[in-house]
Amino acid sequence: MTFLDFGRGICGDLAISSTKEWLVTNGIGGFASGTVGGVLTRRYHGLLIAALNPPLGRTLLVTKLDETASYGGNDYPLFANRWAGDVVNPEGHRNLERFRLEGRIPVWTFALADVLLEKRVWMEQGANTTYVQYRLRRAGGPLTLAAKALVNYREYHGATHGGDWQMLITPVPHGLRVIAYDGATPFYLLSDRAGVAQSHDWYKNFSLSVEQYRGFDGLEDHLYVGEFRAALQPGETLTIIASTEARPGLDSNAAYAKRQKYEQQLVGAGLVPAQEAGTRPAPTEAAQCLFLAADQFIVSRPTPEDAGGKTVIAGYPWFGDWGRDTMISLPGLTLTTGRPEVARSILRTFARFVSQGMLPNRFPDAGETPEYNTVDATLWYFEAIRAYYEATNDNEFLRELFPVLKEIVDWHVRGTRYQIHVDADGLLYAGEAGAQLTWMDAKVGGWVVTPRIGKPVEINALWHNTLRAMAGFARRLNEPDTYTAMADRVQASFGKFWYEAGGYCCDVIDGPEGNDTSLRPNQLFAVSLPHSPLSAKEQKAVVDACARTLLTSHGLRSLAPDRPGYIGRYGGDQRQRDGAYHQGTVWSWLIGPFVSAHLRVYNDPATARSFLEPLLHHLNDHGLGSIGEIFDGDPPFAPRGCIAQAWGVAELLRAWAAVQLPPTRP
Repeated sequence: MTFLDFGRGICGDLAISSTKEWLVTNGIGGFASGTVGGVLTRRYHGLLIAALNPPLGRTLLVTKLDETASYGGNDYPLFANRWAGDVVNPEGHRNLERFRLEGRIPVWTFALADVLLEKRVWMEQGANTTYVQYRLRRAGGPLTLAAKALVNYREYHGATHGGDWQMLITPVPHGLRVIAYDGATPFYLLSDRAGVAQSHDWYKNFSLSVEQYRGFDGLEDHLYVGEFRAALQPGETLTIIASTEARPGLDSNAAYAKRQKYEQQLVGAGLVPAQEAGTRPAPTEAAQCLFLAADQFIVSRPTPEDAGGKTVIAGYPWFGDWGRDTMISLPGLTLTTGRPEVARSILRTFARFVSQGMLPNRFPDAGETPEYNTVDATLWYFEAIRAYYEATNDNEFLRELFPVLKEIVDWHVRGTRYQIHVDADGLLYAGEAGAQLTWMDAKVGGWVVTPRIGKPVEINALWHNTLRAMAGFARRLNEPDTYTAMADRVQASFGKFWYEAGGYCCDVIDGPEGNDTSLRPNQLFAVSLPHSPLSAKEQKAVVDACARTLLTSHGLRSLAPDRPGYIGRYGGDQRQRDGAYHQGTVWSWLIGPFVSAHLRVYNDPATARSFLEPLLHHLNDHGLGSIGEIFDGDPPFAPRGCIAQAWGVAELLRAWAAVQLPPTRP
């Protein structure tokens, strides 16, 4: 399965190839990532970023391999490094003839005279182990390959300046063991056939251009610990393995076959929903690529009650598992891809963390205490359960969760953290000074950029949807239905959101400063969710207003360009970036609710489908084979933020599935 394929026009141009990033993952929170051209541009680039406390505790252990091929009396660098002062040396990307993805596995092909040398990188599922395999596809004689291993040992958000740091490097069978300091987790660099010469030399001042753009320390040091060297004959392979395990499997062909089989099963599972739909066409190549991308976000989160518990990493390279992102992403990542058992595991895992009627918003990287500063994650939980039940008719699981769901609603009625409570009009109020509770949650120090205290429009659309879903659950389980009357009351009060002068919904009502009439995309959820509190005329007006003002090629702007405070470019230091995050920045995941809302209003799958096509092109653009988090609000909508975002992939998948058949809702 080859999903994208670049030639020299892209590979040999470092200005382009350094902006195209690959990602491989291991299903427990660890990953490897880098650029097509080979230069480091982020602190998150590395061959082994291990999840030492799965799915978190992510630590950069092995940064890169700097390879040189010797053939016919000449030395050919296969790597590129950018140093302080923007100096690139060597320029190994000039020897790169081709880059492609085989499934999720990146493959580089280097052309050196009559030589073709391939390099593949993948991770073992369920282990902090990365394989780097070289295969000599074509040559007129033997080739010698030397690879210098550069390592680190730091929390993945950090930066290292080596100084006099001495790591303990010890020869072991097949390679080296590295212990960064007393108490650090040992890790290993091994090879199936190469000899290794030990070293200890800090390579200083790697220049990280993206970190400089983001306002962070743009220089870093990495430790050269040893050089692996072996001779290859045509057709032979050489493998270097980076692992926290002392004895990972050294047979890379077996490991590669295992990885391929795993990915083929994922694609096969995703084909099933389309086949069962009968008239739905088979998934396109891009959709199959997204099936594999979806799997990268699904990781293990063991609990005492369930060693096989699952959760969702919100985005790579820097997010952990967030409750809000998990619940929004769940239908697209698991149900559209034919993996309801994973959905069930995730829903059960999060049920164990419910506290005072709330789901956790974030599991911190360090420590075990979840953070509960969210109003919408809990409401998205109900929609995820509704979608799961619609796909499975799993009455047993619904009955298992119903007491938890009932308790959540009761807590919201009587009030829980952050003044979250049902007001006299039946609408849900949330917020207090200094807290950010909705998905528009940027906060810098004590500055909450978009506080949205009061009654946010999407929160009450979700609350209405929650109550309708609960009414349906109660009927299916023969439980008392106390929810329909509550939902009717919300629907009757929802008219307060209508901003007649603008022909759309207010973003927040009954806030400390009155109603906020900013044109934002949040009102789309009052149309896109299964149960809408708006009239058909109002639904159409909302879709049209968002289409005219917020829609872009890669998602929807978070604020209309003509509103005060709009920022069309996302960049600068953290304060500048977070100040722009929800003030005009485009979010890819919002294309899902927009397409669902458009389909509901216009009943035109072909037109709805056309809104998705630019994001399919984006698969070749930034985080290769995946969907990025955000984009500039102004053209040409340059990609920013995370290279792979769970809800961006999930909502594109869910919307893609929805537009394959005529809508079932009026």
